[in-house]
Amino acid sequence: MTYSAVNTIWVLLGAALVFFMQAGFSMCEAGFTRAKNTGNILMKNLMDFCIGTPCFWLFGFGVMFGLGSGAFGWLDPLIMKDYSHILPAGVPLWAFAIFQTVFCATSATIVSGAMAERTKFSAYCIYSAAISLFIYPISGHWIWGGGWLAQLGFHDFAGSTAVHMVGGICALVGAAILGPRIGKYGKDGKPRAILGHNLTFAALGVFILWFCWFGFNGASTVGMDTDELIVRAGRVFFNTNMAAAVACCATLIFTWIRYGKPDVSMTYNAALAGLVGITAGCDAVNAVGAAIMGVVFGIVIVLAVEFFDKVVKIDDPVGAISVHGVCGALGTILTGVFADGASTEAGLLYGGGFHFFGIQVLGVVAVIAWVAITMTIVFNVIKHTIGLRVSEAEEIMGLDKPEHGLSSAYADFMPVVPTVLGTKAGETAAKIKDTIPVAVEKAVPVTKVTTEGASHEHKLSKIVIIAKQSKFEVLKEALASIGVSGMTVTNVVGCGVQKGAPEYYRGAEVDVTLLPKMKMEVVVSKVPVETVVETVKKVLYTGHIGDGKIFVYDVENVVKVRTGAEGFDALQDDN
Repeated sequence: MTYSAVNTIWVLLGAALVFFMQAGFSMCEAGFTRAKNTGNILMKNLMDFCIGTPCFWLFGFGVMFGLGSGAFGWLDPLIMKDYSHILPAGVPLWAFAIFQTVFCATSATIVSGAMAERTKFSAYCIYSAAISLFIYPISGHWIWGGGWLAQLGFHDFAGSTAVHMVGGICALVGAAILGPRIGKYGKDGKPRAILGHNLTFAALGVFILWFCWFGFNGASTVGMDTDELIVRAGRVFFNTNMAAAVACCATLIFTWIRYGKPDVSMTYNAALAGLVGITAGCDAVNAVGAAIMGVVFGIVIVLAVEFFDKVVKIDDPVGAISVHGVCGALGTILTGVFADGASTEAGLLYGGGFHFFGIQVLGVVAVIAWVAITMTIVFNVIKHTIGLRVSEAEEIMGLDKPEHGLSSAYADFMPVVPTVLGTKAGETAAKIKDTIPVAVEKAVPVTKVTTEGASHEHKLSKIVIIAKQSKFEVLKEALASIGVSGMTVTNVVGCGVQKGAPEYYRGAEVDVTLLPKMKMEVVVSKVPVETVVETVKKVLYTGHIGDGKIFVYDVENVVKVRTGAEGFDALQDDN
């Protein structure tokens, strides 16, 4: 066989981009879930690829691309047989094998988002392996391996059904069997919003996925050595981007009308919905078709998320079922409507009749049935053996600690334990004088300041001020002008009797809106409390709800650690 450097490089570049989608999924899922589960999310996305790679090598690749029959390829551990019948022109076997491996891992990783925050890690590893071993490969054989759907003319260019819908249906079955997270639904069955912890992570993940999708779809031409392939790649790139962009616009407008505000997380989901949906027909539709499909995906993603959340009550923290399952199926079917006949049969709108459309529908239904039945068996076997869900206590704690021994996924994620002197690390630390407490006799000299009267004659009062964050600077200056220089300031969230304005997250109302506020704490003695209170009131008052509150407490004593001064004396500046 004569190999093509251009085609091989194109396929390998696509494989690298699709591999990097794992980072996108990791960030997206971590951002849309709570911080206490971040390490677990990251570990699952890593292991999807690491488990899927040997599983696909040992079993899945042969099942998917072997000649075999219309339903099943062949058993070929280690990929030893001849695959010349399926290899793209000029592309060697191992380049094609890694390209298909990363697609397999993508399908498996979709499941983690829908089942996040309550699934045993051991159970996750098992069903991830099952997806890569036979669930994805068998339906993949039907579509891409020369199986019965391919023979009928079913068209799924880059995997709306073969990859994404398979992952989405696995996620649907798993989330349904697993049950919702603790606290997701009230006694009345109404869904409660469980906020993700880092929208920045989620946004970064979506942009990574969008970028890598050009490899996912574009490199599926598996060649760039002819004018036809070059033109097709350009069309694929343009349509991929168009569907995602228009889907975001549609969701922005739709949620703005529906919720009164454009929903950020839902709009980011819409980008993925557009990308997933156009994947089947990105080579078969024109730009107009891609744009119209984007509008459909942008509206459907919102309705689908609400449907699973509110109607069937399947808890999906990241919207994976709606994005990959619903929009994957919808995009495949719509290919039978909007295909312009350039690379496939013409769709319904282009005079193709119901033949091609019917094949697209048949393929979607068949794959749904296959995945739903097999994954129901897999999940129930796991549930009744090692268990599928963590304990209630572990779920409340967060999966990072009980599953991985990880205190936190963020700064200082492992506690710093003092090193015993005598070790090399300890000896090094002892040389850094600034980190070692100085002896009393070498400390900054303490000058006793004569105060006005005895300490016990001055009443100590603590004043706590809750105010809008925007008022900090002017409040600080006002207090300094009356002699209050010491203060402790923190950013807080909370609510009073007004409960704040109603807020929605992914279509679900947040039960109690916690508004961002500033808390300033001061302790005074010489400065009268009444003076402080009046000053604060003048600064904060607008006459509107949310001006803030002032709390006044008696303070029993104050002790300055360095000098040992107490009471009134402890509040004075002794230099």
